[in-house]
Amino acid sequence: MIVEHRTYTFRPGTLQPWLKKYEGEGLAIQKRHLGHYMGIFTTEFGNIHQTVMLWAYDSFDDRERRRATMAADPAWQKYISEVWAMDAIESQEVRVLKPSASTPPIG
Repeated sequence: MIVEHRTYTFRPGTLQPWLKKYEGEGLAIQKRHLGHYMGIFTTEFGNIHQTVMLWAYDSFDDRERRRATMAADPAWQKYISEVWAMDAIESQEVRVLKPSASTPPIG
């Protein structure tokens, strides 16, 4: 099992409109394709213009296959083009985390 950790940094004033669109449209598309959704979190202290998303996968190959299937989905293509048109995201950082032996099972 691996966990994908995505941090998005937003332009001031754009996080809430983006989050509303994501939770109303994008999340359902991703849940159909990506596997185990662990959550989306907003920062309370520090850089308050960020979200962190966590997704669990069986393996790196599972992640690659699921993301490729999602990228080919016309509903995702429409959604993501609308998101980029919002010009809200300043930067994105993606990490793939491998659990240690003491990590309890997810799910």
